[in-house]
Amino acid sequence: MAVDSAISSPLGPPACEKDAKALHFIEEMTKNCDEVQENVLHEILAQNAGTEYLQKWHLNGATDRETFKSKVPVITYEDLQPYIQRIANGDRSPILSSHPISEFLTSSGTSAGERKLMPTIAAEMDRRQKLYSLLMPVMNLYVPGLDKGKGLYFLFIKAESKTPSGLVARPVLTSYYKSQQFKTRPFDPYNVYTSPNETILCVDSFQSMYSQMLCGLIYREEVLRCGAVFASGLVRAIKFLQLNWQELALDIETGKLNSKITDAGIRECVSKILKPSPELARFVREECCDGNWEGIITRIWPNTKYLDVIVTGAMAQYIPILDYYSGNLPKTCTMYASSECYFGLNLTPMVKPSEVVYTIMPNMGYFEFIPHDPSNPVTISMDTPPHLLDLADLEVGKEYELVITTYSGLCRYRVGDILQVKGFHNSAPQFKFIRRKNVLLSIDADKTDENELQSAVENASELLKQFNTTVVEYTSYGDTKTIPGHYVIYWELLMKDPDNGPTDDVLDQCCLAMEESLNSVYRQSRVADNSIGPLEIRIVQTGTFEELMDYAISRGASINQYKVPRCVSFTPIMELLDSRVVSVHFSRKAPHWTSERRF
Repeated sequence: MAVDSAISSPLGPPACEKDAKALHFIEEMTKNCDEVQENVLHEILAQNAGTEYLQKWHLNGATDRETFKSKVPVITYEDLQPYIQRIANGDRSPILSSHPISEFLTSSGTSAGERKLMPTIAAEMDRRQKLYSLLMPVMNLYVPGLDKGKGLYFLFIKAESKTPSGLVARPVLTSYYKSQQFKTRPFDPYNVYTSPNETILCVDSFQSMYSQMLCGLIYREEVLRCGAVFASGLVRAIKFLQLNWQELALDIETGKLNSKITDAGIRECVSKILKPSPELARFVREECCDGNWEGIITRIWPNTKYLDVIVTGAMAQYIPILDYYSGNLPKTCTMYASSECYFGLNLTPMVKPSEVVYTIMPNMGYFEFIPHDPSNPVTISMDTPPHLLDLADLEVGKEYELVITTYSGLCRYRVGDILQVKGFHNSAPQFKFIRRKNVLLSIDADKTDENELQSAVENASELLKQFNTTVVEYTSYGDTKTIPGHYVIYWELLMKDPDNGPTDDVLDQCCLAMEESLNSVYRQSRVADNSIGPLEIRIVQTGTFEELMDYAISRGASINQYKVPRCVSFTPIMELLDSRVVSVHFSRKAPHWTSERRF
């Protein structure tokens, strides 16, 4: 299709007229960033002026920045929790939002061991859909011809629960995949999936993965890109292929779907595309039978141009294994979003993972920033609202903590993300995601902080008391060399009676006790999603942590200020720890988890 030059974009030549309009929208938003932000805040405050929360701070209908910043405090989830609890219990008055709360989005962050509940309104779905609609127009600037094939994406829904009032509580992507915006999306030749909707919308993770992989194999020559939301999801999909290729090949050979797939919707939609193909079955067997998985993605899907997965933040640990599976295909991180708000997109998606920056789209919410300097932390108090920085005030090279105000009713809410400004697109800052504040361990969607890990160690060590044994030191790391990845905890023990120390069985029980103490996101990943493997405790020799301190001091650490790191990733330190391991222990069963949550 010829593209009208009048709406071509400074970002590059659009692939079609629809793309040209999307790119023009990006330019308009980023050119007038501060003005858009001012208008967004005005809209939010005008919309929610009558809410209990805003009236509490005596805005008296004001919608300007100065009044808002001077009167409304910066808050955390714990500050909001009483309001959220009332909504969950059925209070329909305009507490946070003048629009009815349509559902709760469950965050991967937790409070008191449970997923955080983020209120949302129906109009937010259209706002998220708008951001999604910008992704392919940008990608088409860098990878031509994506309308000539399909995307093999492993997408899944997760279990949902209901609050006492009947409102659904579920992850943001589950909400999106089950929405009419996704299920009845218009045909777009640039965004065709190999997976029918029914395979994505099956809550049984095995049936969903099996059927999506089967469809991907059937369409292998049409696949132009492979992806999942997180890098860990794509790694898990390849592991699934390693474990199930024989059954998948049999289905392809016979044209009959495995009897383990009982979901009626999946059976109906897959039956329309699954036909006997002995040649394809033979190919799958030849590629998989010898156990060589290097380059498996490009061997089975030879036309794949890139991997579409998030490999920033904690997901960067999966880059080496994805390079191994894909023969170093480019890895694109297309957007930056959370349960609280969708923030922006990557305008240069084909750069190296270490160079990924996200451009904030100022129409998505009102954004403020706390300067982040660990040596000079900013004190935040409910009593005296701090004057935070706006998008237009930020400086290249500096780090900031993100604070958001949304149409759904979050006001000056600390998301916890630490971002570094790397540059600007027009007047919109471009950020590198540094980390989620206070997160220590993360394998998949889980986020475990230091306090939670400490509590888990303390609970598990209760089992050692009968043996007059204590944990004198510990550290941890997320092992992603195994698939799925798992937590590894190093313990150094003090045994008052070495001849009557804890048995292997008791130390295995300690692993399970730690898992039972971790949050519901971790336990769901272990039990329902199978995206995290059993927790491992490695017992190290007495004196190992003294050696660790000596090593740190030899590298310049102060003996007066040295603290044992509760998470390690530096190779020499891990090699030292592993060289001192005397026994290894795993959880023998999965921890307790249910989709029902406490209210």
